[in-house]
Amino acid sequence: MSAAKIKKGDTVIVLSGKDKGKSGEVTKAMPKEGKVIVSGINMMTRHKKASQANPQGGLERLEAAMYVSKVAIKDPETGKASRVGFKINEDGSKVRIAKRSGATIDG
Repeated sequence: MSAAKIKKGDTVIVLSGKDKGKSGEVTKAMPKEGKVIVSGINMMTRHKKASQANPQGGLERLEAAMYVSKVAIKDPETGKASRVGFKINEDGSKVRIAKRSGATIDG
C-alpha cells in the first residue's frame, strides 16, 4: 500500500461538491476506505430520539466522511490547493512536500 498523502491534522481545501472552495482540518483519515472527515465540511443532520442521556432529542449535526480525491492539501506558502509529493532529506527521512511550491508539509 502506498504512503498516505493526507493525514489527520492536515488543512485541506474541498475541490468538488456542495462545499467546494471551503477549507478545514482533517479530524479523521481512513486510508483503507480512501475517505477523510473534515471539520465543518460535508455536514449531515441526524434525527435523534429522546433518551435518558438526551431527554430533549432533536436534530444532531455532524460531519460525514468524504472521498480523499475530493480534497487537496492547502499549500503552506501560497494557501492554494496543491498535490502532495515525497522527498528524501539528507538525513534519510522521508517528508511530504507540496508540489505547487515545493514547501515541506511535515517536519
